[in-house]
Amino acid sequence: MKAAFFMKNGGPEVMQYGDVPDPVAGPGQVLVDVHAASVNAADWKVRAGSYAPITEFPYVPGRDFSGIVSALGAGVTDLAVGDAVFGVCDVGQEAAYAEKLAIKSAIVARKPDSLSHVECAALALTGITALCAIEDTLQLKSGETILIQGGAGGVASFAIQVAKHIGARVITSASAANHDYLRGLGADQIIDYHKQDVTKVVSGCDAMFDTVGGDVAMRSFAVLRPGGRAAFIASGNTAPVSPRADVKSLRPKVGRDRAHLERILALVAAGVVHIPEITLYALKHAAAAHRVSEGRHLRGKLVFKVR
Repeated sequence: MKAAFFMKNGGPEVMQYGDVPDPVAGPGQVLVDVHAASVNAADWKVRAGSYAPITEFPYVPGRDFSGIVSALGAGVTDLAVGDAVFGVCDVGQEAAYAEKLAIKSAIVARKPDSLSHVECAALALTGITALCAIEDTLQLKSGETILIQGGAGGVASFAIQVAKHIGARVITSASAANHDYLRGLGADQIIDYHKQDVTKVVSGCDAMFDTVGGDVAMRSFAVLRPGGRAAFIASGNTAPVSPRADVKSLRPKVGRDRAHLERILALVAAGVVHIPEITLYALKHAAAAHRVSEGRHLRGKLVFKVR
């Protein structure tokens, strides 16, 4: 099968496109003919060597996808060949940048006819991450105020809409070019981080969700009220240590399960969450897609149209 892969860690230039062995569905797994796969920051961080060392090559990255079930592993009874499905690879597994993918049947969901493969791929990991952060970890409540850093990104855009659905007041940060887009998602206050220091104009927040990392993440503790809580997804596998004893620093546990995927679909069907802006790439142009993603200024989602 064709896939985008790398043979060593490095910059976007190490990404290659070519043939790799076909996967086989093991017990409890399905084999999926991948139609679309999305690009996430985790993908280029893995490629760059920011996570655990990779020892086996070629390495095919990619975490979320949408496609058609083409074979069943032993014991699979909840899905059938020909079912359209989407999902996120299990923790510790990647390989969505390919024409075929073997994955546990229990952690994928059926794709509705109302959404395309490209749309479902764009929603999967961003949706699960936002739900795990806003609903499960921060347990945001109606009437609370939340700051969401990096509002125009895929996860943050989803999180803004979920927070508004809950009934929270949403403040977010973004460049001026994205302000109209974020108003359309429901943001109540948008701060141009090029012109203003968020921590100087925002205070007393009940919750904060950071999708940027680095110095932005650490300075964001200042916007919280005593007893507030902060969630981080761009600061590694653990939350940064809070410089304040009166606020909680949390790392969402982004699990893989069918229930969260079906929750995403329900929110979309209800009109609560809208499909993000999508930029399409061919799988053979994975290096170019990684350059754009790594630039951290994309609005919406990058998606590979695999078939």
